[in-house]
Amino acid sequence: MASGPTVLMRLVASAYSIAQKAGMIVRRVISEGDLGIVEKTCATDLQTKADRLVQMSICSSLVRKFPKLTIIGEEDLPPEDVDQELIEDGQWEEILKKPCPAQYRAIKEEDLVVWVDPLDGTKEYTEGLLDNVTVLIGIAYEGKAIAGIINQPYYNYQAGPEAVLGRTIWAVLGLGAFGFQLKEAPAGKHIITTTRSHGSQLVTDCVQAMEPDAVLRVGGAGNKIIQLIEGKASAYVFASPGCKKWDTCAPEVILHAVGGKLTDIHGNALQYNKDVKHMNSAGVLAVLRNYDYYASRVPESVKKALVP
Repeated sequence: MASGPTVLMRLVASAYSIAQKAGMIVRRVISEGDLGIVEKTCATDLQTKADRLVQMSICSSLVRKFPKLTIIGEEDLPPEDVDQELIEDGQWEEILKKPCPAQYRAIKEEDLVVWVDPLDGTKEYTEGLLDNVTVLIGIAYEGKAIAGIINQPYYNYQAGPEAVLGRTIWAVLGLGAFGFQLKEAPAGKHIITTTRSHGSQLVTDCVQAMEPDAVLRVGGAGNKIIQLIEGKASAYVFASPGCKKWDTCAPEVILHAVGGKLTDIHGNALQYNKDVKHMNSAGVLAVLRNYDYYASRVPESVKKALVP
């Protein structure tokens, strides 16, 4: 008799539905008009009511179904009773129909670490740059990012009142990536996507060393990886310690599942064990194609300044 879906595929199917619920919460907070903005460490490090509600929704929904998971979220929230309407207990049936890659079939719940960014691109969210915003749920096993879900709550928001708002992209290594149309950036063009609100001299020096034809400055790590897989940018270059593991875990899987590569600025793979430091202190370099071209152009001065 065939056994049911594996732990990993059940988790991904649940996380997909949970991410869709998160997207609805993000849109609802905007429509209600009170973002409830607080500064965390500085004027560019913000938290909104949506960050708080979405993290509660994602973490509480996951824990109910998968109590042995390790879940690490961006927002530090006191434990509290969660409103039942924040709980999502559905799962995306299409995902359950897909085969689990052989190397992940025996994974147990307690072997997995889930990295959650409830609202990636918070500053842009507060400024109305809604297409920069994503919800990120990344799943790691033995320190490696192996499955990821990205919800874009405002995908299509400029396409008119009839357009369906939002989409969810997902991937499992060894299975593939779904929910978007893969497109490569124009051949021979070096279009760099980098930070909009966390710039520095190091960031500028590294971007200029790539000899870019164009530079896109946008918010959100999830948004930048989507730019790579949809052909709007050739490389995501961020020579700064500002990015965290919950920013990169889910997007990295989407990129790797279509043959791209994400590392720190030195070319090291990122680690996602539960005990790892949260900061990606040696920055991020992510490319869909021609990784070696961009890696070879990272200045030595930048490498020396960013210690893994």
